[in-house]
Order: sequence, then C-alpha cells, then structure tokens
Amino acid sequence: MRTALAAVTLLLLSTSALAQEKPKWDVAAPPTPTREIPIHVTEGTWMNVDVSPDGRTIAFDLLGDIYTIPVTGGPATRIAAGIPFEMQPRFSPDGRRIAFTSDRGGGDNIWTMAVDGSDKRQVTKETFTLLNNPSWSPDGRYIAARKHFTTSRSLGTGEVWLYHVAGGNGVALVEKPSPQHQKELGEPTFSPKGDAIYFSRDVTPGPIFEYAQNANQEVFAIERYDVATGERTKVAGGPGGAVRPTPSPDGRWLAYVHREREKSKLYVKDLRSGEERKIYDDLDQDLQETWAVQGVYPNMDWMPDSRSIVFWAGGKIRRVNLDGSGASVIPFEVNDTRAIVDPPFRTVDVAPDRVETRMPRWASVSPDGRRVVFESLGHLWVKDMAGGAAHRLTADDGDFQLFPSWSRDGKRVVFVSWNDKRLGEIRTVGADGKGVKTVTDHPGHYARPRFSPDGTIIVFESGQSGGLTSEKWGEDPGIFRVSAAGGAATRIARDGANPQFGAANDRIFMELREDQKLKLVSVDLSGQTRRTHAQGDMATEFEVSPAGDQIAFREGYNVYAEPFFGGAKPLEIGSKANQLPVTRASAEGGQFIHWANGGRTLAWSVGPTLYTADASTLAGGGFTPPKAGTSLAISTPADRPSGLVALTGARVVTMAGADGGVIEDAVVLIDGNRIRAVGHRGEVTIPAGAKTVDVSGKTIIPGLIDAHAHGPQAEDDLIPQQNWSAMAHLAFGVTTIHDPSSTSSEIFPAAEMQRAGMILAPRIFSSGEIVYGARAPGRYAAIESLDDALAHVRRLKAEGAHSIKNYNQPRRDQRQQIIAAALKENIEVVAEGG
Repeated sequence: MRTALAAVTLLLLSTSALAQEKPKWDVAAPPTPTREIPIHVTEGTWMNVDVSPDGRTIAFDLLGDIYTIPVTGGPATRIAAGIPFEMQPRFSPDGRRIAFTSDRGGGDNIWTMAVDGSDKRQVTKETFTLLNNPSWSPDGRYIAARKHFTTSRSLGTGEVWLYHVAGGNGVALVEKPSPQHQKELGEPTFSPKGDAIYFSRDVTPGPIFEYAQNANQEVFAIERYDVATGERTKVAGGPGGAVRPTPSPDGRWLAYVHREREKSKLYVKDLRSGEERKIYDDLDQDLQETWAVQGVYPNMDWMPDSRSIVFWAGGKIRRVNLDGSGASVIPFEVNDTRAIVDPPFRTVDVAPDRVETRMPRWASVSPDGRRVVFESLGHLWVKDMAGGAAHRLTADDGDFQLFPSWSRDGKRVVFVSWNDKRLGEIRTVGADGKGVKTVTDHPGHYARPRFSPDGTIIVFESGQSGGLTSEKWGEDPGIFRVSAAGGAATRIARDGANPQFGAANDRIFMELREDQKLKLVSVDLSGQTRRTHAQGDMATEFEVSPAGDQIAFREGYNVYAEPFFGGAKPLEIGSKANQLPVTRASAEGGQFIHWANGGRTLAWSVGPTLYTADASTLAGGGFTPPKAGTSLAISTPADRPSGLVALTGARVVTMAGADGGVIEDAVVLIDGNRIRAVGHRGEVTIPAGAKTVDVSGKTIIPGLIDAHAHGPQAEDDLIPQQNWSAMAHLAFGVTTIHDPSSTSSEIFPAAEMQRAGMILAPRIFSSGEIVYGARAPGRYAAIESLDDALAHVRRLKAEGAHSIKNYNQPRRDQRQQIIAAALKENIEVVAEGG
C-alpha cells in the first residue's frame, strides 16, 4: 500500500513539474498574433540561387522561404515555408538533398532537407556563434559553412568550419587571427575535387571594421584553403576586390564579383592561365563597404557543363554564357503568402500639461535608513522612506546639482554643483539643507564624491570635457582626495573611477578597466600599495559595503551581491561566478547601487522606484527580489508658453497638398503651444491683444521630426545647462527627436528638463539603451527567455522609454521574444541589425 501511495505521489509530483515547465520557444509558432498577407511577384531582392547537378532545376530563396523552378523558368514551388527565415539553398552532389541556412531551431544554423522540402534535419546547433553559407563536399559527406564570431561590438568576423552531415560540433579550418578581430570572412565553397575551399575576406590592414571603405581599392580578396596542408593562397583581388567565389564543375574557371569604378560586375578567371574577364556588366551593388555576415553577394552557380552561369541581378534570375554572350532572364512567379506580426502603435502625448519624472538619479538612502536623497530636474531632493512628498534639499542658486552621497553619520551630504560658466565644485550641505560649503579650491569636471568613514576626507573623480562643456580645468584628470573642511586636493591616481571607502579610513577603493576586465583595486591615501581585490569581464560597477564584508556589483543591468573578504587574492566577479555565493538582488534591472544602515541594507533604483533588500537575506539561498519599492517620481507643471502670437507676411509651407500647400503672405496664429490657424493674410482674424511679428521675406515650415537622431545629451551623466548639439538641431528646424540608442541616465533626465523648461532643446523621445546582443560590458542584454525580454522591456519603459531598440540579438527566438515582450507592454519595437 505504501509503495502504491509513493508511486502515485511521485506521479503527481512529476505531472505537476511537467505542467509548470514552460514550453520551448518555437520560432515557427511564436505566441504573438499573426496575419497572412498575399504576395504575387515575378522579381525579388537579394536572392541566392543554385542549380541541381542534373541541370534541370533551380533552387532560390525569397523573403525567407525556399523555392524551386525548372531551369527554363515558370511558377515556383515552395519547399521551405513559414515564419522561420530560410535561405541559401545548395543541392547535394547526388541531387537528392538541399543544404540551407535556417533559424527554425532558434538561430541561424545549417539544415538539410529532401529536394521536395520534406525530412528537414538540423546539422549544426549553435546558439551564439551562428552559421550560414553551406557548401557540400563533392562526396556529399561534409558541409563547409561560415561561423560568425562577435567582439564587444556588434560587428564581428567569420571562420570556415567543416561539419559532417550527421552532425557533431565541427572542425575549424580557417580561423580568425585574434579574438578582437572584426574584419569579414565568409562565402566558403568547395572546389569540384574537394581538395580546397574558396572563401572571401576583408584584407584591409588592421583588425577593426570600418564602414564605407574605398571599394575601388582592394577591400576583399578571394583565397584558397588547401584542405590537406592548410595552406592559404590568394586567387583573386586587386583594385575593386573580389567576392562570392564560385568554381566551375570542371575546375577550370572561377566566377566572382568584382568592382569597376564602384559598380559590381560578374567576372570569370581561368585558373590555368590566370586570365580574368568580365562577362556581365549590370549586377546589383555588393556589400564590400559595409557589413556582410551572410555574404557580400548572393550565391550563384554554374550549369553542369561549365558553359554558363545562373545568378541574381536586377530582381531577376539570369543566365549568361562563359564568354559573356546569351544573357537571358529565367522567369519565375511566386504567388503565396507571408505571416506578419503587427507592431503596437500607442498614442503619445507630445505636450502634456505636467512633467512626471521617471529617471531620478543617484538615490542614496541615509545611514539610518529613514530618508533618501536623490537628484531630479537638476536639483537635490530629500524624501522620507516612510512616505510623503519630496522636498528640495538645496536652494535654487542657478546651478545644477548631482552625485549626492551621505556622510556615514548622516549629518551631511556631499555633491557636485555645476554651472556651465563656472564649471563644477565639490560641495557639502547639512542634512537639513543648511550650511552649504564648497570644499574644492578651483573649478573642474568633478564626479562621484564620497566621504571617508570618519567624515574627514572626500574622494572624487576629476575628469575632462567630452565636447559639450568647457575644455578648461581638464588638464589634470584622475582620482583625488580633499579635506572635508576644504582646501587643495591631492591626486592619488591618474586613472580610475567610482572611488569609495570600505571600513577603513586609510584605504580607497576604485575601479579600473584592465586586461578586458573591470577591476576593484585599493590604494593608500598617497595612491601607493595597490591591491586588486575583485575583477569581472562583464561587471560594470562595484560597491563595497561600509563594513567591507560584502560587495555589490552590476552586470547585464541587474544588481548582484556576494560576500567579500578583501584579501590579496582577486575574487572573480560575475553573475555565474562560483567562488563565493552570488545572489541576484534585482528582479528587472537596477542602477545607482549603494549600501545603507551600515551595510545592513542594499538599495538600487529602477526608473522612479527605489528598491531595498535586507542584506542578511542575500546569502544562503532562497532570496526573492523585492517587487515593490519607494516612488521617487516628482510631478511638476510643464513649461508652456502663454498668450497669442501672430506671425505675418511669411511664405508658409503647410504640407497640405502635393505641391507643399504653400501659402504666400500668410498669417500663422499661435495660441500658447498650439497653432490655432494658418491662412492668407485677411483670411485669418488676428484677435485684439495678440502680439504681431512681421516675418516678411521668411519661409516657415512645420517643425521637423528626426526619427533616428543621435547626439550627446550629457558628459558622464552631467547634463549641461546649454547643449550645443540640441541647439544645432533647433537651428536646423528639428523640433522633435527620437534617439533609438542612448544612455538612459542621460537622455531621459534631459527630456524631463526640456519639458520642464530647464534646458532648451527639441522634444526628446528615446529607446534608452539598446537591447544589445553583443557581449559588451554595460550594454549586453542577455535574452534566453520571454521573461528575460520582459525584464529588459519593463526596465526601459519604467525609465521613460518610448520604444525598444532590438539591436543585433543574434538569434531569431531572441528577437521574437523582444517583440512578444513589447506587445505585452504596449511599446513599439524599432529593430536594427541581427
């Protein structure tokens, strides 16, 4: 009986576990609403083509599906369909199967299928270093392909790998010269005998990718890899370069794409004599100047007799003879559908009556845990943690205040005061807002001041202009200390960031980026006896607890904590490090990390919300990140003009018609921040009391909206009182910008200041940080599930994002998860790359 009960219990537990297990993400059937749209085309864009070994069939891709047609042309038969993006079909040597690139398994990998589209099998199973451009070995046992590697930039390079058709992890044949290399390499294709693999690569000097290189010079060249010896030899190149190597079945000829005066041409080379000649003059432009992960030009192929070549150009599938004669079009017709996902389009009030702040900065809980100081709208505010309204800590003196931090006894706050003309000063103020004192003896570009435990010393960063502020007082950057009573500052390090104290008054911790890692080091008050205590390749911030026994860090936008012993052996820091127990404290991101209550509380912010956690619960497992916190949002009236203004006599371009809707000698009547009327003089009544401005001889156009704007909003979180970049936008007529890649802690506060009338700038909308797929510390957004995507979307939305920038997440399932998360949160996705 007990055995039976145990079995039933086990069955129930197993069933429950299965019920709770989330289903694997299916690229072909994402949980987002889709609808079918019809397509009926006889032309296509960037189509890869291949000819069957018997010369009777052509396979090609179009809009992510794969088709076949007779070699003479005709209606296309779809053999790979659906939401997965599938491309680059290649017939096997026996003509029975087709290798292709597909993301149906999550990301781009190499698959094979029967020629009728049945029996699809996944050959490679990469999740980050993805693959494309398959090429069969002549015996049909192996497939060569290009594997993509990224650096901390989204740009990367390729390697040529060899895989058995039955699977396996593959063998690297042509490898990148270094982990930091960013120059393109790809388009592998076997020689007819299988003794070599041809490929193209960027042969320009140096490891760093550059856009818009001069393709009239040699950017790309074609090389030959000898399978037996590993020797590499150059086959084609020179001025104009050479890409998409395509050897003829008889092994004598190599077809490739070459530039002539910036135009792409189809060339062939006699591999015996070395003669090269052009056989087709009007290809589409190749991608030599830009990024070409999937190939610099689409695949082409020879007819089995090696006498003609089939290729894509000008939207058509074409064929040309070896001698350049007989150029013809092979007609095709595709008449089917595609599934699409409609994005959310939410209404945004561009000129609300009030400003609701979403991005207070540097929130710092007082040592007794009762109050919090933070910056918002350029000023310091204090709020009781128990509730109530925030109030200004400092009086309005014409400066911006930033980087507040408490003394350990809670009696004073140190901060930076900034004025564009005078530059920065380190100041302290009493917890009651009284007794403001400047402690530095000259202006500078100061940041992140901190008190020593006994309150007698202040350490801080002194930097340089980043192009938005004055270049004065930037000749001597570094980490400095100064007496809290004021006086001359002493430099303790030329490099470093985020200086801070632990338990001792005589050692200063700081961050340094060395050896591609962020390191936490300490020095004495003279900058000597350096020790390295912790390091992490993806960490972006360290915070040592007041007692020096814990350390918090930020990685992938989340907050983590672990024990800290401060010894001579550096601690390897990371979300997946295992030297000491690591606890993720935040649920959906966090920044402005700090300790309070003598290290008994860990605190951080997400948008307008301050979160806290009991430090004693962090170690030992079982910790649940807090779901609620303290709101630091401030509501203030928006800056709005008042009264009536009439602009008279100008030419006005209303955009109301195909001719621009031009009105000569017009009147534009403005009421507050709205245009009430536009028309010819005499047609628009100007009310009594309206201010009239004669603008005769001028032309007025609607304000321009720059939907993909970039430009600095701050220098290391310092928002200047006047931003020349914003002023330049206005001078060119841009009254609204949308920046789809910025820094949240800079652009969203700047947007709030603009709406409140504190700075002059266009209306500002942004995505904040991109949801980035490359492993760049401080920008990398890891997405392995819908929950991950939701966390990033919710974090950005909380901070003030109006859109989500999906940037180079490598896999299709990751990109779909971002879209699904954005749909759930009703926020638009703007994608780029990937």
